[in-house]
Amino acid sequence: MDLNQVTLPSRDLNLSIPFYLDLGLRLIVRALPHYARFECPRGTATFSLHQVENAPELSAGVMVYFETRELDQEVARLRQLGHKFDLLPTDQPWRWREARLRDPDGNLIVLFWAGEDRKNPPWRLREEA
Repeated sequence: MDLNQVTLPSRDLNLSIPFYLDLGLRLIVRALPHYARFECPRGTATFSLHQVENAPELSAGVMVYFETRELDQEVARLRQLGHKFDLLPTDQPWRWREARLRDPDGNLIVLFWAGEDRKNPPWRLREEA
């Protein structure tokens, strides 16, 4: 099994699409006003938005992570475009470097770089024989 796609709710795709294009995603389906799908510039994952009349209650428990080796440069570029960050690039205790911002609907987006630690941190569980 492989995680292929994450879909987030959006009240207005016309506001949200430019945000995700700024992040560097490529728009591959534009079925306005109800749906838009993007592909990531690397890898095979896709990301989509679907229109909702009312946004669901936001909680700190839902976060979408996009990984980039050039985290600090990407954050600087996005800030120049006018995007506001809740957290600028910060080294975390779990050995990832993260920056956080919200999309136009308030969904929490985390840009990060973890390198080898993303899947193989020192505390990774060992497979049992």
